[in-house]
Amino acid sequence: MTKVYGLLGKHIGYSFSRGFFSDKFEKENLDCEYKNFDLKQIDEFKTIISEQNTAGLNVTIPYKEEVIAHLDELDPIAKEIGAVNVIKFKDDNQLVGYNSDYYGFSESLKPLLNPTIKKALILGTGGASKAIAYSLNRLEIDYTFVSRNPDFNELNYSDLDEDIIKEYKLIVNCTPLGTHPDIENYPNIPYEYITQNHVLYDLIYNPNETVFMKKGKEKGAKVSNGLQMLILQAEKAWEIWNT
Repeated sequence: MTKVYGLLGKHIGYSFSRGFFSDKFEKENLDCEYKNFDLKQIDEFKTIISEQNTAGLNVTIPYKEEVIAHLDELDPIAKEIGAVNVIKFKDDNQLVGYNSDYYGFSESLKPLLNPTIKKALILGTGGASKAIAYSLNRLEIDYTFVSRNPDFNELNYSDLDEDIIKEYKLIVNCTPLGTHPDIENYPNIPYEYITQNHVLYDLIYNPNETVFMKKGKEKGAKVSNGLQMLILQAEKAWEIWNT
């Protein structure tokens, strides 16, 4: 019987995962299919998976945190992060949540780092930003979240000044600002203080180069989109499903 894998999310017609895994299944001649499960709300989750011969799922915005309540078990790393982007279906129908985002981010970031990078700004506070924070912890890079509605230990965009930008040489965009089709949008940070020692990393992969990245490049910074992270987290997801 054909194994069904899929992506759980909302408004996911653009899905990287479906293209990646469909190509993989074809190239490797695997009897598998990859579907997008576009849910209006997370309550539809159990119904959808019970109707399929589901073997594994990826999870994207906005369900990386909400899906946890619907799982039987969490891998220790996913539990520590507080967000899930991979669901493994065990033989006894138990659903186990994992996080492969942190792995994809860490491995794609390492080649970009330089010795001056000690601190990072994480733009946004959603499910993806939690995996980024976990990765930075493991890489021993201090971080601060930047939010439009900051908590007591977070910064507001209006707080960002020359001193802060000089101190925080890694800036990671975890917001959807600049995603296709709204490609003219970008996070409101003072780009004039960016230098060649900075790294601007955008989790967005469509478009290939966001305005956030362009503005960094203009100042000589290293920049990256989220494509390599996606490829690495997808490969890790496949490993999780098949071990």
